[in-house]
Amino acid sequence: MHVSTVSAKPHGLALLLGWRRLSFTLCASIALGLPFAFSWPSGPLPLLGLTMLLGLISMLAFGLFEQWPKRLPAWLARWVLQVAAVAAATPLGMFVIYLLIADTGTTPFWRDIARLDGCVMLSILSLLLTPWIALAALLRQKDALARHQALAFDLERSELERQALDARLHLLQAQVAPHFLFNTLANVQMLVNTGSPQACTVLDSLIAYLRAAVPRLHQPATTFGQELQLVQAYLDLMHMRMPDRLTFALHVDEAALTLRCPPMTLLTLVENAVAHGIDPSEEGGRIDVQVQRRGDRCFVRVSDTGVGLQSSGSGLGTGLATLRERLRLSFGTEAQLHVRAQQPHGACAELDLPARVAIS
Repeated sequence: MHVSTVSAKPHGLALLLGWRRLSFTLCASIALGLPFAFSWPSGPLPLLGLTMLLGLISMLAFGLFEQWPKRLPAWLARWVLQVAAVAAATPLGMFVIYLLIADTGTTPFWRDIARLDGCVMLSILSLLLTPWIALAALLRQKDALARHQALAFDLERSELERQALDARLHLLQAQVAPHFLFNTLANVQMLVNTGSPQACTVLDSLIAYLRAAVPRLHQPATTFGQELQLVQAYLDLMHMRMPDRLTFALHVDEAALTLRCPPMTLLTLVENAVAHGIDPSEEGGRIDVQVQRRGDRCFVRVSDTGVGLQSSGSGLGTGLATLRERLRLSFGTEAQLHVRAQQPHGACAELDLPARVAIS
């Protein structure tokens, strides 16, 4: 996978004559010449010009062998070649500079003791310092490359982790769909088998409900407003199936309607209350749904007066176990789901998650 966020390393002239490299070379060259500038026979400016020219020659040698040749023998490290090139370019460059700046017809500089001493002194000084400067530049370059690669690996790992979480979330949502549909269809089948006159009415309501609900099953996120519409339709269906055993009420904070909610979250809590609380109870019971926004948090409470957790004998059920995993993938440790028994009987599921407005 290609991570385009990390820029590619410069090459060619962009690397050879990079402004950072050029500015560092000129500053180092001036620093090298300044201690001798005011005692130099021809004055400070000619000396500083010499050291800067020498620095540029060393920089070009360093950059040239950084890219050429493209392939080296296994026994030869490129950094060794670069340092050796800088060391060789220093005296050679000084010799060429002195040849070029000599006036035509004058005595060659190697026969002029004063000029020869200056040439030798600068050559030795540069030979002693420039290889170490080159080594320092190589170490800094290696460190920058290591950071560059570490950033690229981190970005790639983050992208792979995000894709894995998305895949896991889609898988869990795919598991919710058949779980919910089979439970609801089983309720309709029970009405048909018992010959209930409400069977056709419930089936019509179920078809209308599924037309609205199924397209949302695989959406990455919905709002509490949309979730509450599904919960209302679901509870209406369940009330048709057991009108004498189920009552319910929805208490919703208007400020929470536009908040982000993973698909089927609220419905899973309500369905669990029906399946494990109200349905097994001969007397039935009441379900209360509360959704409140408090600052940057959203609190959801689904309570029922059914048989309770201990009497249901089926634990939290597949729906709540899957919901916990989906909440973890969507919100990490920022979302908490707690299920507890309530007195004198029944159960209460409480959900605490970040209050994030859904992006339309």
